[in-house]
Amino acid sequence: MLLADVVATSTALSQTRSRRAKADLIATLLTTAADPLETEIVVTYLSGELRQRRTGVGWRTLVDVPEPAVAPSLTVEQVDAAFADLATLAGAGSQAKRREAVAALFAQATAEEQRFLRLLVSGELRQGALDGVMADAVGKATGIPLEKIRAATMLRGAAAPVAVAVLTEGEAGLEQFGLEVGRGVQPMLAQSATDVAEAMTKTGVPAAIEWKLDGIRIQAHRNGDEVTVYTRTLDDITSRVPEVVSAVLALQCEQVVLDGELIALRPDGRPEAFQVTGSRTATKAATGPESVPLTPYFFDILHIDGHDLLGLDGAERHEWLSTLVPEASRIPRFVTEDPVAGQAFFADAVQRGHEGVMVKSLTVPYEAGRRGSGWVKVKQTHTLDLVVLAAEWGHGRRQGKLSNIHLGARDEKTGEFVMLGKTFKGMTDELLAWQTEKFQAIETHRDDHTVFVRPEVVVEIAFDGVQTSTRYPAGMALRFARVLRYRDDKTPAEADTVQAVRAIHQPELGA
Repeated sequence: MLLADVVATSTALSQTRSRRAKADLIATLLTTAADPLETEIVVTYLSGELRQRRTGVGWRTLVDVPEPAVAPSLTVEQVDAAFADLATLAGAGSQAKRREAVAALFAQATAEEQRFLRLLVSGELRQGALDGVMADAVGKATGIPLEKIRAATMLRGAAAPVAVAVLTEGEAGLEQFGLEVGRGVQPMLAQSATDVAEAMTKTGVPAAIEWKLDGIRIQAHRNGDEVTVYTRTLDDITSRVPEVVSAVLALQCEQVVLDGELIALRPDGRPEAFQVTGSRTATKAATGPESVPLTPYFFDILHIDGHDLLGLDGAERHEWLSTLVPEASRIPRFVTEDPVAGQAFFADAVQRGHEGVMVKSLTVPYEAGRRGSGWVKVKQTHTLDLVVLAAEWGHGRRQGKLSNIHLGARDEKTGEFVMLGKTFKGMTDELLAWQTEKFQAIETHRDDHTVFVRPEVVVEIAFDGVQTSTRYPAGMALRFARVLRYRDDKTPAEADTVQAVRAIHQPELGA
């Protein structure tokens, strides 16, 4: 299959918001794949990923590439082979060899293919072809019941192997996919609510309410003396977290799969800033507890000594968890029918420095990979009125629209606006159209990617916290920032200040 065919489908995917239309587009392309390898490559590319987890190719390598080819000639297998070779380069002279290999690949690509490859390598190929849509597409292409494909995808942790199996073996290919101790399973996800009462209307009552820790989601697998620890995205971080390995090996079992959270705590028991946990778990070398101690907490169990527990309801799974895992290693939990009592539990969790709570149904099974109403998160949310300093041109469906906005807070001492981060979240199509016109009207200058504007527009931003950042002049950045609305009723002089943001930041640091 030509890469051009995948690029054309990717472009069409980015231009529609219809899930059904996306699935139809993918299904049509999948039926033309010639063999299992080609199918796997196509599924992976349309999911916005490479088959190779790491290639060593950064954005600097992609800045200066040859002129594009006039006509398409690259096949998907040629591209996959090129990235496989790139992934093996290491040692002296590898950077030069990598640049040469990238140049050779891009010289064969048309302008559209070069753009696609850049986005694919950088992880910025946002076209809505996620695992859920991919499962829909495989169902359409094969006629196999969708719920069976979804279940297999969730348990396998990836869409590509499931697609290959059913497209080559039919429904019988699904028999190989089940919970396998040692292989990551897509974690169950949560919806959001503004308070506990709203959350309980979704989960039903009574409900379990648990602290929501601002740490790293982990999934711990034990098979005998072997422990594997995965992140939410199913990256293997076992070598980086000996504390988790020790905690799981201490349990009285031979096989287990646990869902939990990993967090760095201060001596007084309050959580460190998220960055402390993130930095420790991001360290590639094995780092022992003598550096930054991490504490694992578990809140669910998926398997124990040959017994799969995913189909049990939440109350039954917690009984199994309570029997196996000591209370000190379990997330604090409170079962109630009373939203007022639940909100008080939320307030106490926040007062202790945690993000908020998870409200969980007692009756739902573990729905791997699903964001259903069985789990609902309630988090403390901050808002600030900030000033737009610039906006970047969007990609995919947002091509031709100013999307990612640069956010600034006012410095009380100088009167200047200091950048705190960027966001493209929370924007409707109408809002994108409005800000594209508005920001060009107040433009001061631009480069290839960004339009810089006069600091006149005030935007209300919701965010979950503030973290230390050397990337921005204020030394801070907003976490999970998203647009709520533009404030025509406020002038830039009324925007929130750097000092106000720092006041939010300091308690999170424990100052």
